[in-house]
Amino acid sequence: MSLASATCSKEASDGRATRVRVNAQLIDAQTDAHLWAEQLDGDIGDLFALQNEITSRIAIALNLELTNTEAARPIEHPDALDYVLRGRAAYWKPNSREKFAATTSLFEKALALDPYSVEAASQLANMLAVRGGNRWTATPEADFRRAEELVGQALAASPRDWFAHYAKGALRRWQGRCDEAVPEYETALALNPNWLNSLNGLAFCKLLTGSIAEVIPLEEQVIRLSPSDPDIYEFYFVIGLVHLLQSRTDEAVVWLEKARSANSKFPPHGYLASAYALKGETERAAAELAEARRPYDRYSSIERLKAAGTQGGPGYWGAPKIAALYEATYFAGLRKAGMPEK
Repeated sequence: MSLASATCSKEASDGRATRVRVNAQLIDAQTDAHLWAEQLDGDIGDLFALQNEITSRIAIALNLELTNTEAARPIEHPDALDYVLRGRAAYWKPNSREKFAATTSLFEKALALDPYSVEAASQLANMLAVRGGNRWTATPEADFRRAEELVGQALAASPRDWFAHYAKGALRRWQGRCDEAVPEYETALALNPNWLNSLNGLAFCKLLTGSIAEVIPLEEQVIRLSPSDPDIYEFYFVIGLVHLLQSRTDEAVVWLEKARSANSKFPPHGYLASAYALKGETERAAAELAEARRPYDRYSSIERLKAAGTQGGPGYWGAPKIAALYEATYFAGLRKAGMPEK
């Protein structure tokens, strides 16, 4: 496969070029089939920043396209790399418990065939961290222990492997140790700036450790670099959450609704219930709260929800000043929506 063409044009209404447009295409050299095309626009005020941004956007888009294309090729006798490619492709499907189960199984098969594979170990560690953190298993601590072993194995074999650092960051995040996750995400980004989940993880951990002012700019950068990202609902959600915590309730509703629209399997019902209640829309708030309670018994009471914690471990709601913001906004809204204390 090859990048068949990349053309550039300048635009201006007064004869002086101020913006540039790049048209990029990916064509299968064997079949001449068009696999991917995108039009990228930018301001040429800072050419170096524009060059980096366009390069990143193309690299991110091509990574998704090439992974899916290669994973779809029929293989009669798959080896470890085949399972890794299929695991990567499955990872980019819309989030659901079924998706995580299927992806975890593929990386398990890859590691069984190649116990020394750094990527298989790191990918599996990441999946186990997410599964354990979401309590999608009866033994979350066992998932964390195995993830710890796998990521340790991967970093011992390859200390500068970017995904191993990302997986360690994810593990620390889901263990409620975000202060330790931040340097791991930063290392992963330095080694591979085009893996935007590192940027998203960093943004969430910046929030929970108290650097709330840094969060929205980080998420806006993610959205700008990957506007068609399969996980874009997560980026929308975090922006909505920050607006909610900072009492910008109207903006919170806009972004939380965008998150719902982007992935209906993971709608932020609880956060919408709180936001609508704070806006005084009690009927909508009650309806959202009822929906939140369907899959999660944690929404049966404030006490149970606080015990469950947020994305960072049971009972963990971030640094003290962030926990105070949750209390003044999120929990206050849920009380208005009708959630009892116990």
